[in-house]
Amino acid sequence: MTDTSRLFFALWPDDETRLTLARLNQSIAAKEFKWVQTHNFHVTLVFLGHVDKDAGLLIKQSVNDITAQPFTLTFDGLSYWSKPKILCLTSLKPAPGAVMLVATLESAAANCGIHTDTRPYTPHITLARHARYLPDVQFEPIIWRAKAFCLVESCSEPDDVNYKVIQQWPFIKPSRLPT
Repeated sequence: MTDTSRLFFALWPDDETRLTLARLNQSIAAKEFKWVQTHNFHVTLVFLGHVDKDAGLLIKQSVNDITAQPFTLTFDGLSYWSKPKILCLTSLKPAPGAVMLVATLESAAANCGIHTDTRPYTPHITLARHARYLPDVQFEPIIWRAKAFCLVESCSEPDDVNYKVIQQWPFIKPSRLPT
C-alpha cells in the first residue's frame, strides 16, 4: 500500500484571531459539543484528500508561483450543519480574493491529477464537532486578515485530529513587493 497523507490548503490564523476564536468558543454554553482545539482553527480553501508522496511534492511545486493580494474575510454568521454535525462560523459575503484563490488552487490540484470538491466554496471555521443544534449566541463579527495560504496535513490521533502546517506561501512574494 502506498504511503499517503490527508492534505488540504488552508488559511492559518494569526495569534490575535486564534485568541478571539478561543474566547468565542468559551462563551458558548453547549457542553456536549466536541470543541475544536485552539491550535486547530483554520479556514479550509481546498481539500485534497489522501495524497501520495509524489503527488504531494508535485502539488507543492505547482503552487510556488501563485500570488494573490491580501484579503479580509468577515465571519459574521454562526451555522449548524446537520450532516457533518458541526457548528461553524461562516462568511456571509466571501471576499472575491478568497474565491479567486480557491479557483487557482483547485486548478493547480487538477493539473496534478488530484480531484477536489465541486461544491461552491463556502468559507467557514469549524468551532465544534458532534454538534446537535445551533446555540443562540450573539457575537461580534470576526475579521480574518489573510496574507498567506498553507498546505496542512490532517493527522488522526486516538481521541482527536491534529493539523500540521507542512508549508506556507505568502500571497505577495518578497521579491515582488513594491519599492
